[in-house]
Amino acid sequence: MAQTNEQTIRFDNRVAIVTGAGAGLGRSHALDLARRGAKVVVNDLGAVAAQAVVDEITAAGGEAVAHNANVTDEAQVKEMVDQAIARWGRIDILVNNAGILRDKSFSKMTLDDFRLVLDVHVMGAVVCTKAVWDHMKEASYGRIVMTSSSSGIYGNFGQSNYGSAKMGLVGLMNVLHIEGEKYDIRVNALSPTAATQMTEGLISPEALELMTTQSVSAGLCYLVSEDAPSRLVLCAGAGAYAAAKVYETEGLYLEPDQQTAEGVAANIDAITDEAGQHPYVQGFQQTFKFVGKAANHFGVDLKGGL
Repeated sequence: MAQTNEQTIRFDNRVAIVTGAGAGLGRSHALDLARRGAKVVVNDLGAVAAQAVVDEITAAGGEAVAHNANVTDEAQVKEMVDQAIARWGRIDILVNNAGILRDKSFSKMTLDDFRLVLDVHVMGAVVCTKAVWDHMKEASYGRIVMTSSSSGIYGNFGQSNYGSAKMGLVGLMNVLHIEGEKYDIRVNALSPTAATQMTEGLISPEALELMTTQSVSAGLCYLVSEDAPSRLVLCAGAGAYAAAKVYETEGLYLEPDQQTAEGVAANIDAITDEAGQHPYVQGFQQTFKFVGKAANHFGVDLKGGL
């Protein structure tokens, strides 16, 4: 992967949509993209907040417009995208940042709150991505970021709805990476930790001072840059960065008479042995591995494929 000096990452003549950009991380993302030359659609349900970010960008010499589309409303999102196309002729970058919290333990959580969080995070990202997808395909260029979370990747008490949504976005990223590859549409996920309204009251003031939004936006700008990777889950917070990856153990083939719950239990240590584990980039890799083990056992010649 090409290493890019920060000073060379520019977005001149690029057009970006950032959802939930009226405050917090979204605001920080919009400001950083604009500072680097992007024309930015600042999306937020809060009209005053969105316009304030636009004013901040234009006062610094940048170009931006506000739009108050609800990310779950297809008609409103289409209007937002159409207006950006009419004004600037293109959409190059989409940052799916909009989100909400409705935290409660699973036993106390209402199904309405579960659905609402999934709707905003997952369907909001789907609706916005769908609205720009064909434009990006036609241009043979696109950079899309989903906003994931350690709450989804690893789990967090009281966030079954939020965690489900955030891991769902990783699945969406995985598939769109594959489908967008031939069009140079690169799709990544950002797993942020920052001091925002969503973290107030959850973390000590001393820790919050370290968790700057700007340090997270640095990762975001890399993920939507010209030389961006694709299908990377970049974790960012307090100035530290890491990649989250899903690995699958090598596993083993069990004899037909051992293909029982008892057989799995008896071999669980070998099944979960991390030696030789691999990160997979397509679901069929698992199928190929499993069928290959069975074919080797029975001496079946697959003639180079399934």
